[in-house]
Amino acid sequence: MEIKLSFAADTPPLAVLAAAKIAGLSLTTDKTLAPGSPPALLLSNGQKLQGAHVLLRYIGRVASIQNFYERDPFESSQIDEWLDYAPIFCSGSEFEGACSCVDKYLLQHTFLVGNGLSIADIAIWAGLAGTGVRWESLRKSKKYQNLVRWFNSISAEYDAALSEVLQAYVGKKGSGKSVTLKLKEPKVSNTQSTVLENGVNLDEMAGSRSASEVDLPEAEIGKVKLRFAPEPSGYLHIGHSKAALLNQYFAERYKGQVIVRFDDTNPDKESSEFVENLLKDIETLGIKYSAVTHTSDYFPQLMEMAERLIRGGKAYVDDTPREQMQHERMEGIESRCRNNSVEENLKLWTEMIAGSTRGLMCCLRGKLDMQDPNKSLRDPVYYRCNLTPHHRIGSKYRVYPTYDFCCPFVDAVEGITHALRSSEYHDRNDQYYRIQMDMGFKKVHIYEFSRLNMVYTLLSKRKLLWFVQNGKVEGWDDPRFPTVRGIVRRGLKVEALIQFILEQGASKNLNLMEWDKLWAINKKIIDPVCPRHTAIIEERRVLLILSDGPKDPFLRILPKHKKYEGAGEKAVTYSNRIWIDYVDAESISVSEEVTLKDWGNAIVKEIKKDQDGNVSELVGVLHLEGNVKKTKLKLTWLPDTNELVRLNLVDFDYLITKKKVMFSVKKECCF
Repeated sequence: MEIKLSFAADTPPLAVLAAAKIAGLSLTTDKTLAPGSPPALLLSNGQKLQGAHVLLRYIGRVASIQNFYERDPFESSQIDEWLDYAPIFCSGSEFEGACSCVDKYLLQHTFLVGNGLSIADIAIWAGLAGTGVRWESLRKSKKYQNLVRWFNSISAEYDAALSEVLQAYVGKKGSGKSVTLKLKEPKVSNTQSTVLENGVNLDEMAGSRSASEVDLPEAEIGKVKLRFAPEPSGYLHIGHSKAALLNQYFAERYKGQVIVRFDDTNPDKESSEFVENLLKDIETLGIKYSAVTHTSDYFPQLMEMAERLIRGGKAYVDDTPREQMQHERMEGIESRCRNNSVEENLKLWTEMIAGSTRGLMCCLRGKLDMQDPNKSLRDPVYYRCNLTPHHRIGSKYRVYPTYDFCCPFVDAVEGITHALRSSEYHDRNDQYYRIQMDMGFKKVHIYEFSRLNMVYTLLSKRKLLWFVQNGKVEGWDDPRFPTVRGIVRRGLKVEALIQFILEQGASKNLNLMEWDKLWAINKKIIDPVCPRHTAIIEERRVLLILSDGPKDPFLRILPKHKKYEGAGEKAVTYSNRIWIDYVDAESISVSEEVTLKDWGNAIVKEIKKDQDGNVSELVGVLHLEGNVKKTKLKLTWLPDTNELVRLNLVDFDYLITKKKVMFSVKKECCF
C-alpha cells in the first residue's frame, strides 16, 4: 500500500518518520505544506489523516511489530497519556523538568509502557532527539542516567532506521549515535555490533559490516531463519543464554528471524511448568522471537517419515538388547536385524506404535554406515518406546523420536536456514546431514559455537534437577544456581549477562570462564545508580561517645548516592552516641583524629577495653573544623537509636567446591 506523508519543511514529524521506518512502512514524503500545517497521511485509496499523534497511532495499528500500539485498554491508555506528554520537550523552559520526570519513571521501567517497545517510546525518543545539541549535551553528562540508558537502548536497537531519520531531518543538531558494546569474534577485537539493555542490535546494512566479522555460510539478507530449541526439562541457565543470544545476534544481523522451538520428545523429563518458565526466562533476556513451536506438533509427520524410511530400506526395527547394541556400535558390528525384510520391519514398527510387550523390546534405527569411523553414523536410533504420558498430548503416543531424528526433520520443515549448535555436537554434524539427505530435504547449514563453561558450576539440567529434587537448594531460582532466575535473584542485571555472553562471541574455542568477570561487568552497570546504605555488624560493634556531641539527636536529609540524584534520599540521625565496627575501633589510637563519614572529624580521647583486652567503648570529641583529607581512618557509623533496622547479609558461596568438575561418563550410543 502506497502512503504519502506531507508536512511543513521546518517541522518534520520526527516520531512519525521514525515509527514508520521501524515498522518497515514505505512512505513517500512531501515537504511542501505551509508552515504551521499539521502533518498528513494520504493513503492509496484517497483517504486522508491529519495530526502527528493521529498518524503515529495509525502506524502503530498497521505495523507488523507486535503490541506497537494495540494492547489491553489500560496499556493503550498509558500510551495515549505519553503521546499527550511528549510535546513538552519542545518547550524550552520545561525541557529539563520533563527529562527529570521521565528519568525518575525509568528508574523502575525498561520501556515506557509494559514490557516492549511502543509508539510511546518513539514519541518521547523523537522529542529528545529533535532538540539536537541540547539533548546531546545532557546525554553526555551523568545527570539523567536512566533516561540516557533508555534512549541509548532504543537508538542502538533500531540504529539503521533511526540514524537515517536523524541524518535526514535533524542533521547536525544531533548525532543520534548510541553507546555501543562490541561483540567479540575469533581473533578479532574490533567489530561494529552493539548491545542494548534487553537485546542485541547489529549493523543491518550488509555493506557496512567489517569483513572480519563471522559470517553464516550462504546467508542472505532478509532470508535467514534460525531456531532456539531448548528441551523443556529445566529452567534456562547461563549456557542456554549464549545460544539464545547468538541466535538473535545473527537474526538481526541478517534481518532474519528466530523462532523458539521446544524439543519435547522425552516425556520422562519434561513438563508444562518448564515450558512456561523457559518462555519467561527467554523474555527476560529480551529475545525477540517470531513464533513458538513444539517438536510434538510434528509427531504425525515424523511417524510418516519413519515409515517412509522403513519402506525405502533406510531404517529398520531392532530388538537387540541395549548393552549388546552399544557394544556392536562401538565395534562396528552390524545388527542381526539390519537385513530384515521391509514387511518384518513394518510389522515390528506396528508393535512399537501399539506399545505391546513385543514392541517395547524394539527401537527403530537408521540404516547408515556401521563401519564409519564417526560412530554417530553407525545406525543411530530414530524411535524408542515410552509409555509415560506426554505433558502436552497425554497418552496418544507410545513411541517418541530421538533428537537425532527429529531435529534435521523439523529444521527442514520449518524452513530453518541455519542451525546454531554448540561444538560438543560436532561429531553429529555428519549424521545430521546424512539423515536430511535420506529424508530428501534441502541441506540446513550448521554453525558451531563453543559451549559456555563456568568455574565451580554444573550446566547440566539433569544434574541441576538433582540439587532441586534433593533439597540442596531452594529451587530453580536459588541465588547459587547458574539459572537465569538464580543469578538475577542474586543481583545480576540482565544487561550485564547480555554483555558478558556477547563478549564471548561466536568463537569455537573452548574456555572455562570466571564468574568474577560477569560480576565485574554487573558492578559497572549498577555502581553509578545503586543507592548507598550504611550497616554495622551487630555482634562486633563498639560504642563511640562524643562528649560534646548533640544530646538531642537531629536529622539531616542526605542523598542515597552522591553522584546520582535518582537514587533518592535518606534521613540520617546525628547523636552523641554512635556505633562503629569493631575492626575500625581496634585500629584507632588514643588522641587520633578520625573522620566520621557525612559528618566531619572527631578526636578519640579514651579507649576502654574489657578484661580480655577487647575494645569495649571509645570516648571522643568532635573536631568538625578538621581537615578530612589528612585523616587515615574514614569511619562508617550509625546512631545509637532504637530505630535501626536489623537485617541479615548473606554471602553466597559456590555449590561446587571443585573449580573444574570432571565426570567419568559412559557414553550412551543408542538412546
